[in-house]
Amino acid sequence: MTKIPVSVVIITRNEETNMPDCLGSIKDWAEEIVVVDDDSTDKTREIAESLGARVFQRKMDNEGAHRNWAYAKATQEWVLSLDADERVTPELRQEISALLAAGTEHAAFNIPRRNFIGDYWLRYGGQYPSAQLRLFKRGSFRYEETYVHPRAFLEGTSGGTLKGDVLHYSYRDFAHFLTKLNGQTTLEARKWVDDQRKIGLGKALWKATDRFFRTYLRKQGYKDGFIGFMVAIFAWLYQIMSYAKYYEITKGIKQGAGSGEQGKI
Repeated sequence: MTKIPVSVVIITRNEETNMPDCLGSIKDWAEEIVVVDDDSTDKTREIAESLGARVFQRKMDNEGAHRNWAYAKATQEWVLSLDADERVTPELRQEISALLAAGTEHAAFNIPRRNFIGDYWLRYGGQYPSAQLRLFKRGSFRYEETYVHPRAFLEGTSGGTLKGDVLHYSYRDFAHFLTKLNGQTTLEARKWVDDQRKIGLGKALWKATDRFFRTYLRKQGYKDGFIGFMVAIFAWLYQIMSYAKYYEITKGIKQGAGSGEQGKI
């Protein structure tokens, strides 16, 4: 198979179960694969190297800075940003190949994603096409250097959204969803504090309720049945958990040290 002049950049941490399928979807056609690993304790790095990736090790400080550092390791003109729990479809590969062969005046393109819980494809609730800016010219794109949900900055024009999908195996099951939600809300609360946001319980409840109804009704999450309902519940819970952790940080919940004393708020 002819190689496509693109660097696929992947950031990882303990992704040994995902690496074979992720790299298997790109290794035969991508000119370069760059893996930046955040101190994995499993065989992530060994598997990546065995499948032809250039592997670098870096401790993640925040998501935006970490991704920008990883993109700087690419050597090809075009970069495809991929996560370890994602796979490139043959249709997307063919589309990227044709696009780069023909040339383009644009600096970046969005790519739609099919998000999954287990083997269930979430078609509603804002989960599809869920396009993100993932294909871009090296040096033209960077993220805001913040903990979670960094903003994207592009020098040049966007060519819109491609048709081919990335398969995103987001969550193994509901328990995995909650585990990731716990980590994400910790980062979200830290971001609120760092940005000096003033958020009260009333605002947090309003935002949580708004997210539930937007996900379940306006974005038709109900069409995904019970799974869609749970996704809307998790959208509600994201705001509540973020606020609880924000409250904990800003109000200084403390625990008595070794005395059995109740923590004071």
